Amino acid sequence: MQDKQPVRHADPVGRLALPDGTVLHGRAFGAIGRKIVSLAEVVFNTAISGYQESLTDPSYTGQILVATFPLIGNTGVNPEDEESPKVRVAGLVVRELARRHSNFRSTQDLSSYLARHGVLGLEGVDTRALTKRLRSGGVVSGALTDRTDLSDQELVERARSAPSMAGQNLVPMVGCSSKHAWSESLGEWSGQPGEANFGEPKPAAAPGRGPRVLAMDCGAKANILRNLTDRGCSVTVVPHTTGADEIRRLFDAGEIDGLFISNGPGDPAAVDKTITTLRGVLDPGKEPIPTFGICLGHQLLALAIGAKAYKLKFGHRGINQPVQNTVTGRVEITSQNHGFAIDPGSLREVGGEPTHVHLNDGTLAGFRLRDRPVFSVQYHPEASPGPHDASYLFDQFVGSMRPGRS
Repeated sequence: MQDKQPVRHADPVGRLALPDGTVLHGRAFGAIGRKIVSLAEVVFNTAISGYQESLTDPSYTGQILVATFPLIGNTGVNPEDEESPKVRVAGLVVRELARRHSNFRSTQDLSSYLARHGVLGLEGVDTRALTKRLRSGGVVSGALTDRTDLSDQELVERARSAPSMAGQNLVPMVGCSSKHAWSESLGEWSGQPGEANFGEPKPAAAPGRGPRVLAMDCGAKANILRNLTDRGCSVTVVPHTTGADEIRRLFDAGEIDGLFISNGPGDPAAVDKTITTLRGVLDPGKEPIPTFGICLGHQLLALAIGAKAYKLKFGHRGINQPVQNTVTGRVEITSQNHGFAIDPGSLREVGGEPTHVHLNDGTLAGFRLRDRPVFSVQYHPEASPGPHDASYLFDQFVGSMRPGRS
């Protein structure tokens, strides 16, 4: 099957091939003319804004991103909206690329931005039809290119030979390689922190120095670290390969007050060394370290205590995902970006307590440990883009690190 959209004469032709034989034709933009053939998982995002934050989110590594909103690029790009120093997606597919960008913060158009980062885009595709196909059949690997020397069949064969996301450890591609301090806060975007939840009062700002957080970087979004700094935390970022002994040493010596595990790409079960590290950190025979995980961090913590992960059919990617806090009954509209989830039954069997549930499909969206100050969520409370309903989770983490708290 082929879906050909009208392409203006002399426009660079681009194609996206899927394993079922579908070849989508359109206009290439971004890093054209570089003989790029991107082989990656094809996923869709339902957000109507925040395309630059999505493009630079390390969790999208190894994925071709399909934007369901029909017009992309109308506000251009700017350095302030980057979630990491480079574009992380393997490719971008849109219905229409804005020919003129207009925003007082914009410094560059989207096509030039992608070209600078060596990423290919494709426009003129019926993204609604493509999204329906991914929802019905599940996400698949695809081949994106602007090369004209490859036939449609050759491109389909490449898509069929692309590796599955299952089993891939992509964290080494995006995490930091050395320890460093983080000092950037939310700046002018800083707002009032949300009310703390789990039936506890919102923590008051501690006098003197704030909590010292060790952030394990599995591909952390910048806005997560900004949120921690904005709440007075002193943040030190370390590679995901940092061992349990080193983390324990820092905590026992009073050099850190808590541990944060970041978001990131790939199959959580493949990040085995980090899972082993967290298993050592969570040793019930030792003094508990206040610990908070987001997205991949949530999955790694669950796997470390013995729960099981599984791959979702098409994942959750967007900024209007409804989640219910089962402890308080409160519903939050959240930003999400993940293709794997934790099995709640296996979590309960090993002592984890579910605290949040996704209201669209009932999947696990958060859990905590009853006997230790450890909790995590599958979604993104830092938003960027998205609503701030869940920002109280950062306040809760700060509260768990206060002296005398259990």
